[in-house]
Amino acid sequence: MSDTTPGITPAAAAGPRPGVVQLTIREKAALYAAYMPMIDGGGLFIPTTRAAQLGDEIYALLTLMDEPAKVPIPGKVVWVTPAGTPGRQQGIGIRFAKNESGEQARRKIENYIGGALKSSRPTHTV
Repeated sequence: MSDTTPGITPAAAAGPRPGVVQLTIREKAALYAAYMPMIDGGGLFIPTTRAAQLGDEIYALLTLMDEPAKVPIPGKVVWVTPAGTPGRQQGIGIRFAKNESGEQARRKIENYIGGALKSSRPTHTV
């Protein structure tokens, strides 16, 4: 498996604050693979090589498709795929914060992927 997924630009630090990551997703298939609907309130897998521990606070700035504005997503790390995991891309999964920003991110993502939520296609996490 390659180090990147088509349609996703891996996360990178967005300045000196260690808990901020940026992610760009340009394709619906890539968004489906990254979204974590099984997480209460929604979640997102972020391909990254940065070290993170379960429970770490993360602030993601997500660029979706061709939208000019970034979607701010505060959250916590609830999933870690370490380097070298067979058949899986290294990265972290975040659970969206239970606030208006987290809810807006969940709604926006689910609007994009629509009926694919019921799909049995594999994702980055399950």
